[in-house]
Amino acid sequence: MTIKILHTESSLGWGGQENRTLNELIGLRTLGYQPLLACPPNARLGVRAREAGFEVIDIAMRGALDLPALWKLHRLMASRHIDIVNTHSGRDTQLAGMAARTLGHQRPRIVRTRHLALPISSLFSYVTLPDHVVTVSRFVASYLVSAKVPAERITAVPTGIDLSRYQTTTPGSLRAELGLANDTPLIGTVAILRRKKGHAELIEAIPTVLEKFPTAHFVFAGDGPQTDNLNQRIAELGLTRNVHLLGLRRDVVNVLASLDLFVLPTHQEALGTAFIEAAAMGVPAIACRVDGVPEVVCDGKTGLLVPVGDSAAIAASIIRLLSDNPLRQSMGIAARHWAEAHYSREVMVDGMLAVYQKLLTAKS
Repeated sequence: MTIKILHTESSLGWGGQENRTLNELIGLRTLGYQPLLACPPNARLGVRAREAGFEVIDIAMRGALDLPALWKLHRLMASRHIDIVNTHSGRDTQLAGMAARTLGHQRPRIVRTRHLALPISSLFSYVTLPDHVVTVSRFVASYLVSAKVPAERITAVPTGIDLSRYQTTTPGSLRAELGLANDTPLIGTVAILRRKKGHAELIEAIPTVLEKFPTAHFVFAGDGPQTDNLNQRIAELGLTRNVHLLGLRRDVVNVLASLDLFVLPTHQEALGTAFIEAAAMGVPAIACRVDGVPEVVCDGKTGLLVPVGDSAAIAASIIRLLSDNPLRQSMGIAARHWAEAHYSREVMVDGMLAVYQKLLTAKS
């Protein structure tokens, strides 16, 4: 029997959460499934899913008690005979969860994916509405158990990516784009420009790095609410020549292929898709020892971990890896092997399908 799967997402932005959901859709289609996506009309995930050829149903989801949205979801599930509803954010979990539960005994099974490392504010969308909760890391699973979500109703399915996209020997083009020499040390990050991603601490570390490597350049791919603040601090420190805010990039593979080091000193991270992508490209990472990050960045093997908010430690780690080419290269190779073994899209989709099958077997 082919499982009829509906993913829902109320988020309008684009980040690791939305990237994972799109990868799940693609992975399911590769196996012969035809998953649907319901999201607001202006959601970036919806735009990219349509570009990838998926059927996307526009539903505004203006609030947790949006009755028109609730009714549209109810009709969608009933008319398409949906077996599994996989929700991803708080608002769509409440709407889709309630819509599914109005369908009676033959209702779809409800899976809530928890993508974040933030504290939860209510157990309603983790215990009452869903039949099962999937987390993107063991760390998040442990946290939910401590928050009184029953352990037997939680499964950790780590985020996976399409590794084939990163199997390239072609150097990235960022140096040429920026007018830099081919041997310019290039350090970068890919993340939304939000305070807790730690861009500010990385900027504070750059002057120390430039004392040792004056030709080094730093690139920040992403946009977000901290753009103006970061630009101001870059100017204050006299770093405008060496630091480049690239904005939101669709060519993440090209960005990563251009880097010598990936640095993202995030304060809080459920797992960190960006670290997996860097590892898949064979780029060692410098990150903070926090939440689920140590699950993807193995300290001393695939990268280096530093304390949260410690610019001096960030600078020292960058200098250490730029100064030791053999170490940096061996970490990059180990990172690639780690990603291949644990974080492929195929492993992720198999894990999700196992959860779906278990719920449907219990239902019957």
